[in-house]
Amino acid sequence: MTLSLYFARRFLGSLLLVLSIFFGIMLLIGTIDELRGLTARGGGLVMALKLAALDVPDGLYRILPLIVVLASIAMFIGLARSSELVVVRAAGRSGLRFLLAPVTAALVFGVLAVGVLNPLVAATTKLYDTAQTELATGGTQILSVTGNGLWLRQGGETGQTVIQAGRTNQDGTELFGVTFLLLDPSGLPSARIEAASARLEPGRWVLTGAKRWDLTASNPEQMAQTLPDGNGVPSDLTRERIMDSFGTPSAIAFWALPAYIGGLERAGFSARTHEVWFQMELAHPLLLMSMVLVAAGFTMRHARFGKTGTMVLLAVLSGFAIFFLRNFAQVLGVNGQIPVMLAAWAPPLAAAMLALGLLLHLEDG
Repeated sequence: MTLSLYFARRFLGSLLLVLSIFFGIMLLIGTIDELRGLTARGGGLVMALKLAALDVPDGLYRILPLIVVLASIAMFIGLARSSELVVVRAAGRSGLRFLLAPVTAALVFGVLAVGVLNPLVAATTKLYDTAQTELATGGTQILSVTGNGLWLRQGGETGQTVIQAGRTNQDGTELFGVTFLLLDPSGLPSARIEAASARLEPGRWVLTGAKRWDLTASNPEQMAQTLPDGNGVPSDLTRERIMDSFGTPSAIAFWALPAYIGGLERAGFSARTHEVWFQMELAHPLLLMSMVLVAAGFTMRHARFGKTGTMVLLAVLSGFAIFFLRNFAQVLGVNGQIPVMLAAWAPPLAAAMLALGLLLHLEDG
């Protein structure tokens, strides 16, 4: 038990060291990139550092499998050079049994990463996206999905318009059961329009089955007008702006994803991207375990055997190959070319089985 705790501490210490190094590098690069964009908008170093600090957690979380494989390689190389692996084997403990401690530590870390770190990353990502939107447009997010349907907001020369729809098509360009609330430049409601449907065309929403109320009149219902089909409401929205307003699934906390997916499906949007991300988060601990096994397969050997550099290179390349295979499977899953479960679970399962096969061959073959 004491030996297992020692190896688990060695693994977590190596992981913390690699994480700190990557955090410092990414923070420096992110600050420089943000500073370039803020210079033209009058921003300074403090704002660039703040934006970079909000963006770095998301980047670190995305490359967490690569960080784990690098930390595992560093730990195994250190143990091999100090001959601790030789001592452990001489004491009668097999290599596979020795691996139980770092693999379990990686599993626990993966569970904590998904359950605790993921919501923190989602919060910082949301703050970063909000800050970038405010800097770029001076406004806030234009789209929101709730239990009451879809909410949009658009701007114009005469003021802003709040749009609520019961459901929509998959790209948000056709709304059903829609209400337009027109606001004057001072932010007060000036008119309300209800329509059976609204279709987005360049520069306007084309309405069908619409009725308009003038909210500035003394009796809006008496002055209400039935609008002919084809009448339009000016709009500065585009399909791309509506879809971009969803942001990335990583901006939504893991625990809130099931409810968000349900809201998207009720509103009529495709939730496949978020479903793939949710399943990949569930498989994340298994992926981190696989990365430890991959690193062990190439570097858990005595340093006197030679070819240490070659083995480290093979371990790194294998880790990158699994990482990119996972991302490729994610793209295929999002595009609907393979099932969601296959896209999320196949890469870590395949990596774990291949690594175990290599370890069994080296240890008992």
